[in-house]
Amino acid sequence: MEDGKIIDLYWARNETAIAETDRKYGGYCRSLSMRILKSREDCEECVNDTWLRAWDSMPPGRPSCLCAFLGKITRNLSISRYRKNRAEKRGGGEVELVLTELEDCIPGAGSVEEEVEGKELAESIDRFLRGLGAESRNIFVRRYFYLDSVKEVAGRFGVSESKVKSLLFRLRNRLREHLEKEGIEL
Repeated sequence: MEDGKIIDLYWARNETAIAETDRKYGGYCRSLSMRILKSREDCEECVNDTWLRAWDSMPPGRPSCLCAFLGKITRNLSISRYRKNRAEKRGGGEVELVLTELEDCIPGAGSVEEEVEGKELAESIDRFLRGLGAESRNIFVRRYFYLDSVKEVAGRFGVSESKVKSLLFRLRNRLREHLEKEGIEL
């Protein structure tokens, strides 16, 4: 079923929307969640919560890209679950490593003011990414959105792990400079 028709089902409050969403995007959302959580049970809960959030968001929202909309919800829910699960014990996993890498260039969120600043931050990061070449942008997104390991990124793009590491280091520095130029406090 086409995305527009699935969204229309949500707007009509037709529960078939959830089944159609799961049929079309369930694999994608589960894969994204599993990369973060490494637990089938937690992954299933996050994906089910994604469908609930989608149900609660439409209407009034009408996403222009359903796949990206669902992916963002799933990723955010999975990272929140990951942090909750690891609150007392800090592991050395890939998710923690990726979040630590970006810690120096992206401020945390909390209050309403910070939420508004978060939207400005997201727009600034979008501008930064649009200014990158395709390969650099794709490597950055694979690492920091999809949470691929450096080895996986290197294999996907046919480059060495050291090239990926140095490129990501340079991109994080450029991102930090970009954000500072746009007046975003780090």
